[in-house]
Amino acid sequence: MKSIAVFCGSSEGNDQEIIDKAYELGSVLAKRSISLIYGASEIGIMGKVAQGCLDADGKVIGIIPSFLKSKEMVHLKLSELIVTQNMHDRKIQMYEKSDGFIIIPGGFGTMDEFFEITTWGQLGLHTKPIGILNIKGYYDALLAQFQIMEEKGFVKSENVEAIVVDTEIMGLLDKMNNYEPLPAPKWLDKKGL
Repeated sequence: MKSIAVFCGSSEGNDQEIIDKAYELGSVLAKRSISLIYGASEIGIMGKVAQGCLDADGKVIGIIPSFLKSKEMVHLKLSELIVTQNMHDRKIQMYEKSDGFIIIPGGFGTMDEFFEITTWGQLGLHTKPIGILNIKGYYDALLAQFQIMEEKGFVKSENVEAIVVDTEIMGLLDKMNNYEPLPAPKWLDKKGL
């Protein structure tokens, strides 16, 4: 993987270990020569990941919709800043520029990005690895919900298993590098896309 999109919070939250791990993730990406694709903010967990990558001389590409550019504090030292027309275009740009995706703690926006990119994978629209860095059990309840969805017949086990999960950065990156994508759904007619 040459580039990874990180979906995470525009708030820092209140757990220093999560904040520190976000910074460390950015640093590890830089040391592995993996470009960071993210939401362009200087604040929150987003800002920590970006700063960790920049401090280790990594490449950071920020993507932000124009209406948020005036509301969020855009990081001014990015390698590249892309301004989109809306949130949907932002997600498409993040998808197109990334070889994989990592989700770390965040709020509703992080969940939106995670579920959309996961749904695209389930539909066979991409075969890129999606990883959850489960820092301090932040996503334990979400992972338990996936099991309930599977048990009740709303999600297939292979779709749940396609989401790569680890509590450590290096373990997650190794799993993502060894990821074998699901075959495209047989019912999907890609000619119509």
